[in-house]
Amino acid sequence: MSEEFLSQEEIDALLGGGESKEEEPKEEIAPFDFSQVEQIKKGGVPGLELIFERWVKSFRDEIRRLVPQVGMVTKESVYITRFNNFMIKIPMPASYSIVAMRPFKENFLFILDSRLVFVVISVMFGGPAQPFKIEGREFTKLETRIIDDLVKISLRTFENVWKDVYPVELELRSIELNPSLARIVSGNEKVIVVECMMDIDGYEAPFFFCFPQGMFMPIKELIFSESLFAEKDPIWEKHLHEKLLKTNLNVSLELARKHFTVRDILSWSEGDRLQLNVSKDDILKLYVEGSPKFYAKLGKVRDRYAAMIIDYINGEEDGRGREESAGESGKSGESGREESGRTGEGVGGSA
Repeated sequence: MSEEFLSQEEIDALLGGGESKEEEPKEEIAPFDFSQVEQIKKGGVPGLELIFERWVKSFRDEIRRLVPQVGMVTKESVYITRFNNFMIKIPMPASYSIVAMRPFKENFLFILDSRLVFVVISVMFGGPAQPFKIEGREFTKLETRIIDDLVKISLRTFENVWKDVYPVELELRSIELNPSLARIVSGNEKVIVVECMMDIDGYEAPFFFCFPQGMFMPIKELIFSESLFAEKDPIWEKHLHEKLLKTNLNVSLELARKHFTVRDILSWSEGDRLQLNVSKDDILKLYVEGSPKFYAKLGKVRDRYAAMIIDYINGEEDGRGREESAGESGKSGESGREESGRTGEGVGGSA
């Protein structure tokens, strides 16, 4: 009978006991977030690259007056990435200069790496071209003063380079040491980053420009052009100038503006007279292609009505900045649609 009983090993084998087999760990499949992928697009803005090629040469000459040990200043790369992905790569501490660039609406960042600041200070006081030990501290008053000088030189030369391309005016809004206070766009928006390098006695330290991607859309034909600084053809330029001077323009003189209701207009009939109340002393506006360009007075030349120009209109946008100061007449307080008194006929030769 004892032979019919199973041994303990056989029982464990039947019940799944005995030596436990290690289960292979199952790989957990996590969803992939495509929005977290860093998208870096190099190039794509050849006009901006040409501007910085000129700027580094001008900046190098100016910065050597402050730091004679500067060897070379180069533009390393121009690329497009997300703002958050760019900011997290800047080591702390760093200087974030927020700069307004009129007439563009957005601001841009000029960022000085701490290694650049510390090396500049070291060589200015006779030390080696090596950065200090940072240990997460903030900039001192001396270091802040050096940063201010570097920023001013950089922005002044950058503004001068733009004069040959598009007139801009740079204004330093603030210099921040906290990156959370230097957010010119939201974190997921794309920015154009220009990385530059400064060589100081053999030590290379980086600094950056950061522009919102849509900042230069009003002049995209210039920024995305590869022939930004191409040499002008004098023959073609002369021909274009001659053609421009022969262009025909519509010139009109506004005599009055009055307000009428729909009932009044529907009651008009042939032979009705509209009183304009215009005298020879009234200051009128002379329009060129629908835009007010000159102040004029109404007169006559050889029995024909004429306009004598007395001043330019230097207002903003549509040129109406001096409308109130130029003189008030009985028609100036009235608004509404233009009366039939605006006419292109009878404008004298002075127009």
